[in-house]
Amino acid sequence: MTADHRRAPVLEALVEYRREGRLAFTPPGHKQARGADPAVREVLGDAVFHGDVLATAGLDDRLTRGRVLQRAQELMADAVHADHTFFSTCGSSLSVKAAMLAVAGPHEKLLIGRDAHKSVVSGLILSGIEPVWVEPRWDAERHLAHPPSAEAFEEAFAAHPDAKGALVTSPTPYGASADLRAVAGVCHRRSVPLIVDEAWGAHLPFHPDLPSWAMDAGADICVTSIHKMGSGLEQGSVFHLRGDLVQPKLLGMRADLLSTTSPSVLIFAGLDGWRRQMALGGRELMGGALRLAADVRAAIEEIDGMHVNDRDDFCGPGGAHGFDPLPVVIDLDGLGVPGFQAADWLREHRGVVAHITDHRRIGAQITHGDDRETADELLTALKDLARAAGGLEPAPRVEVPSPAELRMPQVDLPRDAFFGPTEDVPLERASGRVAAEMITPYPPGIPAVLPGERLAEPVLRYLRSGLEAGMYLPDPTDPALETIRVVAERDE
Repeated sequence: MTADHRRAPVLEALVEYRREGRLAFTPPGHKQARGADPAVREVLGDAVFHGDVLATAGLDDRLTRGRVLQRAQELMADAVHADHTFFSTCGSSLSVKAAMLAVAGPHEKLLIGRDAHKSVVSGLILSGIEPVWVEPRWDAERHLAHPPSAEAFEEAFAAHPDAKGALVTSPTPYGASADLRAVAGVCHRRSVPLIVDEAWGAHLPFHPDLPSWAMDAGADICVTSIHKMGSGLEQGSVFHLRGDLVQPKLLGMRADLLSTTSPSVLIFAGLDGWRRQMALGGRELMGGALRLAADVRAAIEEIDGMHVNDRDDFCGPGGAHGFDPLPVVIDLDGLGVPGFQAADWLREHRGVVAHITDHRRIGAQITHGDDRETADELLTALKDLARAAGGLEPAPRVEVPSPAELRMPQVDLPRDAFFGPTEDVPLERASGRVAAEMITPYPPGIPAVLPGERLAEPVLRYLRSGLEAGMYLPDPTDPALETIRVVAERDE
């Protein structure tokens, strides 16, 4: 039976709910905006509250006989060539944990690219899975990590044949993608599944000029954030399943273990609407975004001191396999201004908010929601930044380690280090101790320090100098990084 992508079951059920004028004596307590604070209603509008109903005994009946959510998930699966799709209102941070738990259990091994998001590390802490870290492809010149190669996963499996599967992040927030077909082949020759954290790739299935996406490349589970490059609301995520290496009921059970019992219908509606939008007109919308991004890239390249990282920078021998041009990553090395300072200036002086910020780059994400007007505002602001750069106060220098110095040995399981006895020690005395917390420059949210890693001086200098230069570190117990939480020393 051919799927009818003109339908949007969640949105249609919301229309029906309001048309019938149902009177709910159930949560949410605002009762269709009537009880909401007037000041909140003025800011948000009543439409937000009108769409905020219970998923069960609200959007659907108490036995879900209308199959509203199930039908929406089936349409999403059809749109992206998956066998099964699960909606999540807790972001891909939950979805990737559910995927991990469906593949490996406590003290079982999972191969993971070391450029994984902090949500993956949280999954390790919660599950007790033993990570086998697979080295990314490091660009030493640009101080940037690209997804690991298939050969790196092959070597890791050879050393750890008991690993239950693999997890790779592709594309990265910088737009670099892995050779997913080759990595999937490495896994499937061993009859184990591949999980792809494709949080930044919601748009990939909808245009042939974008990198291949996980389901078409043979992955078993794919996690996607619809709110990042799609039209969904924040926290809107889906995870897809193909093949028979992971049972859908098992994946659903693992997700249910972590999910909220009060999912947001507003987020469900955003996911459902995005699928319909892309299924009916995605190629045209993505084509327009690609053309706009190409024009923006060319214009930024003409600004003195700025360089837009492109396929030639990221791909080729020793680099990424594929390249997504929509995350416009701007290297400011020639301008002499760190990304942290540039992002602050753009927000304060031009009202422009950059995405990626690191010691030498900012990111300007282009989506199908942009147009010539927003592009021109961005370009004007960047030109103003280039003119103002010479008059800015010199920023502290970030001491970026070499790729070899960035890697610290994992000596304890992340869970054991995180939940075991700990103590706080001054940063200058932390080298050689075992970390008991994550420390994550954000964005993009890839931890520099993991629980269970033996701390080394170059990484500690990087974090302290980065903090002084404007790096955002949301997760250490001491935000000033004067102390760091480590595993308590055991009495011999």
